[in-house]
Amino acid sequence: MACRTFLSALGVNAPSVETVVENPKVSPGGTVRVVVTAVGGGADVDIERVRLEVVVRAEDLELGGKASWKHPYAVATVDLEGFRLPAGETVTVRGEVVLPWEMPLTHALGAPLAGGRAAIRTELAVDKSVDQGDFDEIEVHALPAQDAVLQAFTDLGFELREAEVKIGFLPEMAPRMESRQTLECWQEIDFIFPESWKPGRQELETVFVAREDSLDAHPGGLPAATFVYARLNQSAWTQKLEKHVLGHWPSR
Repeated sequence: MACRTFLSALGVNAPSVETVVENPKVSPGGTVRVVVTAVGGGADVDIERVRLEVVVRAEDLELGGKASWKHPYAVATVDLEGFRLPAGETVTVRGEVVLPWEMPLTHALGAPLAGGRAAIRTELAVDKSVDQGDFDEIEVHALPAQDAVLQAFTDLGFELREAEVKIGFLPEMAPRMESRQTLECWQEIDFIFPESWKPGRQELETVFVAREDSLDAHPGGLPAATFVYARLNQSAWTQKLEKHVLGHWPSR
């Protein structure tokens, strides 16, 4: 839900800004449509720039605890043209932000994903100052292929635990993954091994690297199993995933 925020950079009688996300439920590769409404304060001002950022909660930045979200990380940015805002007048601008295919998820299998958070952050450059005028959370739902792979893990007895975003490039940190990552962050989705796959096995961290036509799933920091969207078949994909994981972590 949008709320009007006064631009603190301009002090008393400052303009206010309200951001409305027209489609707060979206998937990777989708477009978020945003309406920004500015209401003039006690004097005319020049809004030099309106910046729309898609931000996510990255655990690398949250040093104060896992429940906090004090330092969101931007994964996509669009700058809109500035405008003159007369005192007491209202100006409305529209913008769109395309989510990257590798966009971290907040929802999967029809439910919220623990640890996943995303938002649209609106920044206005006013009088050579930058003011973060609004912050609106959005839901990023899994692609059908991502849901199918997550369902395959569930069908194999894995328990979905949580997700967390890390900043950096996987090929630099884990060369054996042979990742095709392009976004400068990735999302780990943590599963608990089923009892039948023990002893001594706790969590299996899986990274998705999505593209327009296919998806790489890297279980346990190893090379990917690739799933092509046009060939989505739940039973076949479950068997493929089981074979891939068993190749590295054989059951008893």
